[in-house]
Amino acid sequence: MVMIHIFLTVMVVGGVSLFPETAEATVMGPSMQKLTWHYYKVYNTCENAENFVRHQVEIFYKNDKSIAPKLLRLLYSDCFVSGCDASVLLEGPNSERMAPQNRGLGGFVLIDKIKIVLEQRCPGVVSCADILNLATRDAVHLAGAPSYPVFTGRRDGLTSDKHTVDLPSPSISWNQAMSYFKSRGLSVLDMATLLGSHSMGRTHCSYVVDRLYNYNKTGKPSPTMNKYFLSEMAKQCPPRTRKGQTDPLVYLNPDSGSNHSFTNSFYSRILSNKSVLEVDQQLLYNDDTKQISKEFSESFEDFRKSFALSMSKMGAINVLTKTEGEIRKDCRRRN
Repeated sequence: MVMIHIFLTVMVVGGVSLFPETAEATVMGPSMQKLTWHYYKVYNTCENAENFVRHQVEIFYKNDKSIAPKLLRLLYSDCFVSGCDASVLLEGPNSERMAPQNRGLGGFVLIDKIKIVLEQRCPGVVSCADILNLATRDAVHLAGAPSYPVFTGRRDGLTSDKHTVDLPSPSISWNQAMSYFKSRGLSVLDMATLLGSHSMGRTHCSYVVDRLYNYNKTGKPSPTMNKYFLSEMAKQCPPRTRKGQTDPLVYLNPDSGSNHSFTNSFYSRILSNKSVLEVDQQLLYNDDTKQISKEFSESFEDFRKSFALSMSKMGAINVLTKTEGEIRKDCRRRN
C-alpha cells in the first residue's frame, strides 16, 4: 500500500499551503528547480504580479464559478502535451486548441484579461505560462482547494501543433492511465490526486455513453456501475444513434453540480461505483489507488495537502526558463 502521509510534505496553514525551506528540495524535481517562488518579486521585475492576477480572478469568479474547472482543464491540456509553456493558448488552424481532445476548452477570456492588465503594469515581463498557473491556483482556491505555492519564471513556447496532442480518452484502463502519468514524471499518488480535479466541472455525454450502453464493446452498460446512478445518467445521456445528434453536458460530480466546489465527495462516489468517467472509476480497481481514494474520502485535508503538492509538480513539467521561448505580449499569438 502507498504510505500516503509520507508524501504529504506540504504544510497547510490557515488554508494557505507553504513549502518549509527544509522541505523545498524534497518536493522539487529537476524542472521545478528551474523555477523560483515569487520570481517577479525576487527579481524586482513586477513585484505585485501575483496580486494583479488574483484580483482579476476574484472579479471573474464572482460572476462565473465554472472558471475554476475550466482553468484546471486548460492547465492540464497545456502541461501534459509539450509542457507548461502556454502553447495551448496560441491560436491557429493547426494549433493545440484545435485538436479533438481539446474541444470545449474554456478560460481563454480571463487569461487574455489578466495579460492586458499585466502588460499595462509591467510590459513584457510576466509570461502567459505563469499567468495560467497562477490564475488556476487562485480560481481553485476560491472553489475550496488550498492556495498552494506556484513557483514562477516560466517562459512561453513558440510552437503549437494539434498533432502533438496525445491527451488520452477518459475511458482508458488503470494501467494505461498510470503509464501516461508516469511518462510525465508523476506518481500513482499524483494520478489519484489530480483526477480529483473532476470533483467539479462538466463533460460531454459522448465521453460517458460507452459506460452506459457499450462497455468494452459488449453492447451492455458497465457491470460495476451503481444501477440507480446508471439510470440517472441514461436519462441525461441518450444513446448516440444518429449523425449531428446533440451532445449534452453533464456534471463530473453531481454532488458539486453548478456550485463547482472543490470537494472530496468525488472519492466517496468512486467507492460507491458512482463515477461519471471510466478513468475515475478505475481508481477503485488497484490496491494503491483504492486505498488513496478511501483516505481522501475520509479526510478532506489529506486530499487538499496532496492536491497542493501534485499541482505544483504538474506545473513544473518541461518548463521553459531563462532565454528559452519568449514572453508573449498577447497570449494568443507569438511576438
